[in-house]
Amino acid sequence: MKRIFQFYLWIAVLVLPAAAAPMNIVLFVADDLSPTLGCYGDKAARTPNADRLAAEGTLFRNAFCTTASCSASRSVILTGLHNHANGQYGHQHSYHKFGSYPSVQSLPVMLQRLGYRTARIGKHHTAPEEVYFFETKLPGNGRSPVEMAEQSESFIKAGGKPFFLFFATTDPHRGGGLAADLPDKPDLFGNKPSRGSHTNIKEVFYGPKDVPVPAFLPDTAAARAELAQYYQSVARVDQGLGRLIEILKAAGRLDDTLIAFTSDHGMAFPGAKTTVYEPGLRVPFIVRDPRLARRGIASDAMISLVDLTPTLLDAGGGWDVGTQSVKPAALPLTAGSPKKGKGNVGAWPTAKLHGRSLLPILGEKSATGWDAIYASHTFHEIQMYYPMRVVRDRKFKLIWNIAHPLPFPFASDLWEAPTWQAQFKQGPKAPYGQKTVEAYIHRPAFELFDIAADPNEAHNLAADPKHAETLQLYKAKLKDFQVASQDPWILKWDYE
Repeated sequence: MKRIFQFYLWIAVLVLPAAAAPMNIVLFVADDLSPTLGCYGDKAARTPNADRLAAEGTLFRNAFCTTASCSASRSVILTGLHNHANGQYGHQHSYHKFGSYPSVQSLPVMLQRLGYRTARIGKHHTAPEEVYFFETKLPGNGRSPVEMAEQSESFIKAGGKPFFLFFATTDPHRGGGLAADLPDKPDLFGNKPSRGSHTNIKEVFYGPKDVPVPAFLPDTAAARAELAQYYQSVARVDQGLGRLIEILKAAGRLDDTLIAFTSDHGMAFPGAKTTVYEPGLRVPFIVRDPRLARRGIASDAMISLVDLTPTLLDAGGGWDVGTQSVKPAALPLTAGSPKKGKGNVGAWPTAKLHGRSLLPILGEKSATGWDAIYASHTFHEIQMYYPMRVVRDRKFKLIWNIAHPLPFPFASDLWEAPTWQAQFKQGPKAPYGQKTVEAYIHRPAFELFDIAADPNEAHNLAADPKHAETLQLYKAKLKDFQVASQDPWILKWDYE
């Protein structure tokens, strides 16, 4: 009998799968990058490495950020909580001074508890340090993603524990110079003057006629000149991704590393960044899981950056798909809900996040139950108070401009953008994409779009009596989201 038992035990060991080893994780986050990549159908983009990553993984066609502001969005990426719940309402640096609640549990800290080595390189832009703690801070030039990749090589090659690398470029963020249409001067997307190159980069140059003009921008000389500079900066991001993949492969780590590639939000033009219109919220999102046999899949699931932390925790063994919550091993020993009170408005129980893991739907073209996303924006810079809340599904999109009596505020770099200034100087009736200058600055309380029929958000249906019932239905959905995510701004429904 004993021998029979040992025989069946031996058979069971052979048949049952071994527990999956934790995956190494690379989270590649570009700065202000729209889905302007070849794999998303952009014929102007020269992005062979992103295209190859998509061919080897899953590309999400309907991926959205929750707020088109750098710090606030990064806080969502690294916590799985909307920024109104984690407390990072706007920019972290300098006098802006926003930061998350001390009770918030971030992705790098939870992965460290699960046995991971953690490192970041490039743009971090969240606070406080003890909440968003990484064991290793690697130096690197954010305008040379290739150099960043090479600076990450020693961390990747180090043995022992699995690793988590947060790789965040500065490209293609605005910054660094004067008018973009002056080829001998520094431009507004970090490119060198006089066709110069950043370290280890083979710059890709564009002319104004080489680039498409998206519907939210005016087709003007200023817009084309800026877009040419933007696309050059995008090409640097792609080269950094390619070099990073080369290093992973050379180190023998490519086949046990999950790579997630995305951006904090859309491109840095008025009408995109800092808004909750489609060009601000839509982001590229590609995941390469080497364990999957199905490759080159384009998913139609509607996903959000709030899903990133659950997904990467799942890859590291710290997510319970059944309960959609963080496993206890990833939480502190004293984990639990913060005490409710005036000082904790917006704080969130540490185990329950707002997103879901994408691992179960990787490699699938369609996924049931992934048909709506939500957005929550409050600040960009400290002087830019303009809270907006959004519910968007496959048919309609509702925007609530909570502070609608105020003029829409501009980030300093977006206000100075030649594309905007050229139209603004023509007066309030001048066209700006699908709107006028005046309509862009002064917005109604509600904007309701039939997003399926009107993807460029040209026709606001909120005041149309034919859509009164739809407006009420989507207001109710928005309120439900605010209740579920403990949004302090839900109070505005009652007294404003």
